[in-house]
Amino acid sequence: MEFKLGNGAAIVLPPLPITVIAILIIFLLVRWSKQLETRRFTVFLYFLISTYIAPIFSFNTKDGVFELWLPLGFLVVFFYLFHSKRNHPSKIKASILGLCIALYQLILQYVG
Repeated sequence: MEFKLGNGAAIVLPPLPITVIAILIIFLLVRWSKQLETRRFTVFLYFLISTYIAPIFSFNTKDGVFELWLPLGFLVVFFYLFHSKRNHPSKIKASILGLCIALYQLILQYVG
């Protein structure tokens, strides 16, 4: 989506579905952060950490390089929340939302 301004300048936005999803994610994270009494920013940190994916195995073939990717950030956050006594449902929701974004990144990694 492109909005042309005067003097040849333009504002370029991502496609409409991605913009709507980003707005929905921000809305949910703000809503869940309001449920916490203190340290409301941790919901955003759990979400951001949960979106991290990393290659755990790499193998060279004749056709190219095969890499096995894993949502490593979600696993770290999940085990931290599992062993922590301060696991609020909002933090768990934010980390699951981060897992959804990580799975989307995994699909893009293998398909694209």
